[in-house]
Amino acid sequence: MFSLKGKTALVTGASYGIGYAIAKALHAAGATIVFNEINADLMQKGIASYKADGITAHGYVFDVTDEEQVYQAVAQITSEVGVIDILVNNAGIIKRIPAIEMSAKDFRQVIDIDLNGPFIVSKAVAPGMIQKGGGKIINICSMMSELGRETVSAYAAAKGGLKMLTKNLACEWAEYNIQVNGIGPGYIATPQTAPLREPGHPFNEFIIAKTPAARWGTTDDLQGPAVFLASQASDFVNGHILYVDGGILAYIGKQPK
Repeated sequence: MFSLKGKTALVTGASYGIGYAIAKALHAAGATIVFNEINADLMQKGIASYKADGITAHGYVFDVTDEEQVYQAVAQITSEVGVIDILVNNAGIIKRIPAIEMSAKDFRQVIDIDLNGPFIVSKAVAPGMIQKGGGKIINICSMMSELGRETVSAYAAAKGGLKMLTKNLACEWAEYNIQVNGIGPGYIATPQTAPLREPGHPFNEFIIAKTPAARWGTTDDLQGPAVFLASQASDFVNGHILYVDGGILAYIGKQPK
């Protein structure tokens, strides 16, 4: 039920971090891994990392916000590797800038990569899935699809939009046996969050206090949910956002003593 043998999975922005961990899990379940990066240096670093882990991955360079590049890349992947059965829209950025100080240009860039990118890549792979008789699309959303916080207005707007894009594409493509779901990671320990996780750092203490599990998540925590949503085990799960957050969204916080 959870086997991905014979499936081809495209994970965007998967040379490191969350995307890399998800790609490794999909490979362990039997999928052939394809990933993209924005430039050749990141792509080659990703290839080297996969090789070191004993994984033969297929890397492609393209910009998820460039419709022409995406369609050309999907055609090339289909020709060289196979029809994409599983798409994980992982590529994204965040700019932590107070709203009053944020330029419209910076705001648009976050929206373009985090929301328009998944839309463009999804509609590029959908025809192949339809012709093949089904497919799985997993959008990497966020707790910021549900919550607000200072300095991340563009990111929260994009991820909130991605949540609703997930639901709408699920409705449009369900008749083709395509399931479109999302994963909403909580606060995950990655190289990017390492400075915030130093013992004694106020943000580290804040996150641990707000998380019932009393810890940061790890990229490994996202692997099982990704395999579930990529496999036939989730064939009747559609338009759902699976939050992997250690309970943050269920928690009102500790009562003062």
